[in-house]
Amino acid sequence: MATTQLEQPEGGGPGDLALRTLRAMPRAWNRFWRLVALYMPKRLYARSLIIVIAPMILLQSVVAFVFMERHWQTVTQRLSQATISDIAAVIDMMETYPHDADYANIIRIAQDRMQLKVDLLPPDPLPPPGPKPFFSILDEALSSEITRQINRPFWIDTVGNSNVVEVRVQLEGKVLRVFVRRSQAYASNTHIFLIWMVGTSLVLLMIAIPFLRNQIRPILTLAEAAESFGKGRPMPRDFRPRGAEEVRRAGFAFIQMRERIERQIEQRTAMLTGVSHDLRTILTRFKLQLALAGGKSETKAALNQDIDDMQSMLEGYLSFARGEAAEDTGRFDLNAYFQKLGEEAQLRGCKLTTTLTGDPAVHVRPNAFARLLSNVIGNAFRYAKAVEVHANHGRGSLTVTIDDNGPGIAPEKREEVFKPFLRLDEARNLDASGTGLGLSIARDIARSHGGDISLEDSPLGGLRAVIKVPA
Repeated sequence: MATTQLEQPEGGGPGDLALRTLRAMPRAWNRFWRLVALYMPKRLYARSLIIVIAPMILLQSVVAFVFMERHWQTVTQRLSQATISDIAAVIDMMETYPHDADYANIIRIAQDRMQLKVDLLPPDPLPPPGPKPFFSILDEALSSEITRQINRPFWIDTVGNSNVVEVRVQLEGKVLRVFVRRSQAYASNTHIFLIWMVGTSLVLLMIAIPFLRNQIRPILTLAEAAESFGKGRPMPRDFRPRGAEEVRRAGFAFIQMRERIERQIEQRTAMLTGVSHDLRTILTRFKLQLALAGGKSETKAALNQDIDDMQSMLEGYLSFARGEAAEDTGRFDLNAYFQKLGEEAQLRGCKLTTTLTGDPAVHVRPNAFARLLSNVIGNAFRYAKAVEVHANHGRGSLTVTIDDNGPGIAPEKREEVFKPFLRLDEARNLDASGTGLGLSIARDIARSHGGDISLEDSPLGGLRAVIKVPA
């Protein structure tokens, strides 16, 4: 038995199209929100104001549109209908009583009873239509009513005089000109509604904005306290959890976290200080025993060198663990430090070039920051003959760039060198007494200030170290 298989068209059926549409909707929605997030304000206070103001504006726009579309247009239509009915009545009286040559009585009745100023003009052609205003509700209402009730050639002017509307109707052998007050044919009190709506909204905003600012201030204070703690600076003295319950809970949690971290650091430093003291005592005893013991001088010198290396490593470990966390922030003079750096470069026989842009005084932990720079720049002195240091201080940030012409570090190992106790075996290795903690301590100090260190290729052919810290 032969079977025939129907092939599906390449474009797919309606089901495939619907499936592709459903799959594309989340991507389009995510793209839309990414675009909104790109142009939205970044600060919480500005976003909160938008959350308060945007629904209010949207609601007022909808209410105003409904009011303009329904109430305003309906009232204007009825007023225009009544006005045109009066004009039609005047025309009917003129045609019913044609024996009155000048129509003086009809004109008097129209002016006294209908509040219409009526004139009779020669049978000249009507003026050409004038430009219509942007909101032409009155023009449309008057035109439709004249066409429906009078059904004769006409011309209207609602732009010339803001308080008067002029209507001209072509009659047999004459032209009837009527001046009507705009308030008789137009809902002129609409602006009162808009003024009340906008005025009450402004009053509500004047009340909501201070209240909103008062609610956001504790969040900003908490953020500043957390940022200061992250940079190693003391927490503001007037900081205390305030605001809504959730904000107070976050504030208390931050205080407890800070106290736990400081307590752990103190315990670790105290423990390592005790260990260091005990080990120093043992190393000193070893030195005394070697000094009193006899033997070959070469063997004693090697053992003394091992003891010195162990003591140097012990000091490095202790410094890395301590991290200078207990130091208070203060003023650090870059010019004075660069002068000392120049003297060190002369002793090492290295060519040093320093440049400074901005204020030389920075607000950091002075001893820790000096050690940070000394570790990085000393590393450049050790492996290069020419070093360039450029510091740029401005807009609350300090960037120090160190370039050298040394052997450099391979790109794949530039992050590994920041790991504690790591020593490279290639050209840019530490000396025999090194512990592999120099860059680790430097990055630890930089991050305790809220910054970081990165390594790049240098224009001089060696390594570039970029230090960025808030200052």
